[in-house]
Amino acid sequence: MNQAIPLAERLRPQILSDLVGQEHLSGENSVLQKSIQKGKVPSMILWGPPGVGKTTLANIIATTFNSAYYQLSAISSGVKELREVIEEAKSKDGAILFIDEIHRFNKGQQDALLGAVEKGIITLIGATTENPSFEVNSALLSRCQVFILKALDKTGLTKLVQQAVEKDDLFKNHTIEIKETEALFQLSGGDGRKLLNLLELSIEALIGTNQNNDALILTDEWVMQVAQTNIALYDKNGEQHYDIISAFIKSMRGSDPNGAIYWLSRMIAGGEDVKFIARRMLIFASEDIGNANPNALLLANSCFDAVNKIGYPESRIILSQCAIYLASSAKSNASYEAISNGLAIVQKTGNLPVPLHLRNAPTKLMKDMDYGKDYQYSHLGENNFLAQEYLPNEIKGTAFYKPQKNAREEELKKFLQERWKGKYGY
Repeated sequence: MNQAIPLAERLRPQILSDLVGQEHLSGENSVLQKSIQKGKVPSMILWGPPGVGKTTLANIIATTFNSAYYQLSAISSGVKELREVIEEAKSKDGAILFIDEIHRFNKGQQDALLGAVEKGIITLIGATTENPSFEVNSALLSRCQVFILKALDKTGLTKLVQQAVEKDDLFKNHTIEIKETEALFQLSGGDGRKLLNLLELSIEALIGTNQNNDALILTDEWVMQVAQTNIALYDKNGEQHYDIISAFIKSMRGSDPNGAIYWLSRMIAGGEDVKFIARRMLIFASEDIGNANPNALLLANSCFDAVNKIGYPESRIILSQCAIYLASSAKSNASYEAISNGLAIVQKTGNLPVPLHLRNAPTKLMKDMDYGKDYQYSHLGENNFLAQEYLPNEIKGTAFYKPQKNAREEELKKFLQERWKGKYGY
């Protein structure tokens, strides 16, 4: 085998069962495995971090079906290249089009795929590291099955290291002892490709210093020396991407603006997408602050709009302002808990009937059936309120929203207590 080819490419799996770390997709009873066995796979979006097998999976599917296979990168391709592929695919008996980083296609480019996907001219396989709900337009997304690939855990990473040592031609010619793996795992951050690249560099360096043909012993210290990097460096495409945004959110939740600014700085220095940062702050403003300070949602929304217009480097100031405000705000997750409680009840009780007095009665028949009967128009009551039941009988009195102890929600609680006189626990 050509040793100039990177180790990750030399070890690329050729069949689905060899795909490491994605057993939920490659397993015997998985949806994807069953589709392949039936001889037909849907157009799909493969969503997951880098180095977990998205391109490999597309290659395996194409090889399995022996279909015409086209591959484009959304970074370097546009509508012209898409149309050329689609025209060529029309003459084929089924064709697979793999588009890497499909989230980088704009709406017009994504729309250019719709007809070909819908008519079955191509089976689309799009790969993305970003949430397709945000980055793939709804029309295209509705025509695709989304499969989520996971960052490799220690079990998967260990298996990759073992495969490399046992199967690769370069490594088989040497006695190799993998004494420690922590540095490999930390530096790769769940990215299989990065792991194999680092392993190859480390072992090649060991071979270069091995004058007496002794056993090669790989240690964490050696890996760190070869990598000449620090595991704290931000990698916007790897596990650090998720770890650092987690630290950022938790710093704001913990009301520590200094921690928030540090992790924000790490993301900015690493070139993180401003939309990603601003989107997470927008979610945070509702999930972790909510009605304890309704202005937080307004500011976060304004921040999201502003950074989209401005971009780096000036947007760092807007992100900083918003992060400090959110971190320094009163906190409440009552709105988050309320909708979680509501969804749990719906899941448990199903589609309970709407009480008759809350139903509209636009026809005589509906009126005769007592639709809308006994409904009380709230604005006719004192302070625009009249007590009546708004929940189905089976769950009446259930409190989904529970105000928390902060100044704003104490006001809301007082308002609700005055209206409901102890109902719902207020």
